[in-house]
Amino acid sequence: MTTPWAEDVDPTAPLPEYPRPQLERPVWQNLNGVWQFAAAGSKTPAGTDLAERVVVPFPIESQLSGIGRHEDHMVYRRTFEVPADWDIGGDRRLLVNFGAVDYEATVYINGTEVVSHAGGFDAFSADVTDALVGGSNELIVRVSDDTVDQPKGKQTPNPSGIFYTPASGIWQTVWMEPVAAAHIDRLQLTPDLTSSSLIVNAASASASTAAVVTVTAFDTDGNEVGGTTGSANADLAVSIPDPHLWTPEDPYLYTLAATLTDNGQIDEVSSYSGLRSIAVEEVDGLQRITLNGRPTFLLSTLDQGYWPDGVYTAPTDEALAWDIRATKDLGFNTIRKHIKVEPQRWYLHADRIGMLVWQDMPTAANGDEAARDVFRAELAEMTRQLGSTTSIIGWVPMNEGWGEWDPAATGEIAEAVKAQDPSRLINAHSGVNCCDSMGDSGRGDIIDWHQYTGPALPQPDATRAAIDGEHGGFSLSEPGHTWPGGSVNPYGEVETSEQLTAAYVENTTALLDPAREYLSGSIYTQLTDVEGEVNGFWTYDRRVLKMDRDRVRAVNEQVIRAGSR
Repeated sequence: MTTPWAEDVDPTAPLPEYPRPQLERPVWQNLNGVWQFAAAGSKTPAGTDLAERVVVPFPIESQLSGIGRHEDHMVYRRTFEVPADWDIGGDRRLLVNFGAVDYEATVYINGTEVVSHAGGFDAFSADVTDALVGGSNELIVRVSDDTVDQPKGKQTPNPSGIFYTPASGIWQTVWMEPVAAAHIDRLQLTPDLTSSSLIVNAASASASTAAVVTVTAFDTDGNEVGGTTGSANADLAVSIPDPHLWTPEDPYLYTLAATLTDNGQIDEVSSYSGLRSIAVEEVDGLQRITLNGRPTFLLSTLDQGYWPDGVYTAPTDEALAWDIRATKDLGFNTIRKHIKVEPQRWYLHADRIGMLVWQDMPTAANGDEAARDVFRAELAEMTRQLGSTTSIIGWVPMNEGWGEWDPAATGEIAEAVKAQDPSRLINAHSGVNCCDSMGDSGRGDIIDWHQYTGPALPQPDATRAAIDGEHGGFSLSEPGHTWPGGSVNPYGEVETSEQLTAAYVENTTALLDPAREYLSGSIYTQLTDVEGEVNGFWTYDRRVLKMDRDRVRAVNEQVIRAGSR
């Protein structure tokens, strides 16, 4: 099964776009393409050719990778040359960056280990300068991924039902770029509407205390609208008088230019941000979600980010944006990114298109204290790496009790995330009423219930707004567009598109009065079919819309109007 974009994939240069849009450098080189590959359980000597070929960055289980099977242990190999005009050496360093590798990765340059990393959903980098040689350089990545005791989301070694194919190995873009020895590692961007400013922190492990950071903001016409100068690793306020606020209806983004100057070295990056606030506030005596101070109903669909040809990796950047555009075209203003972290360009598209995002933490078994520490650490890293994304308005650490070991610990985790990022909502436990949940910790900003086919209708309490965290799931199999091996209809199965549309409209109409009176959001399962599940608006291959678009959009817009003021 393939999507319409599979035929657009160039195996020698897939996904050529710059992969880190909120910290973009003008000079770089994409390392995606055809690499050597082998299943391996022991160290492969440097300089050894490998027998198979794999297309990076598609997970090895995918059709687009050219491998199409799972391996617990694997090795990737390619060579590269550093452009002479990059002038690497001394105060000019070379970084090799990985968007994501699932799960444990060790990277070698010319036989020298340069970095080791564990975690399948976060980016990492290596300064490889001291391992380089003139001319051709060898890059080897050794990966282990048994898809068992680790944060993995819906991946499983034996896919069936609501659990799916693993996504092992390199599954996001690999690239290299020259940097000054003192350079910016990350821009932390936090809007502050109370002061009409954007708080910018240019994090740098390499900058001295004498380093100077300059940040300038521009509007969409290229006019300078604000700026500031200060130290690295410090919060700097960029004042933007009378700011143009970001909303789903008007997703306005400011462009940013940031420069770090340190002992004659200069590092320049570009970025962007929208200005908006998200909160839970008392409205007519009840706790409601507000966007920019206005009650806003968050009408969401569930999006799991799976692809029949790429598994975790969309075939093209256009395909990556398509899921968000398709969601908005159906009249939704929110996506719940379910138990997966996307490449950073997915969030760029959400920011540009205008889509609010509930961001889940990929689940794990959390069977012992060591595994729980890994879960906490990867949750904190996800929050850190995605913490400047305008569209993300809330974090969701737990789902239906999967991997939960103690409701008190769930509450502590929610408070830790809130302390790390007080600018967003924290939904401590989606589906706290069902399944394997150990009960309500009482923490966080949101009460979230699941009910199929529902909808679930929890009531807000004294401090938390209430949302339906999952409902719906009406199923229809579309001949010629179902996953090989049959389909699963866990909730409400119908026989025709007309029946599916009618079921959706009736189900969503039931949200009108709750949205007016007390409910702050809902999440319908789901945007597309996923492998054996056939409960999507669209088929898994994104070729057939199974409901009447106009009727779906009309009822969705009614609910948003009912719950927003």
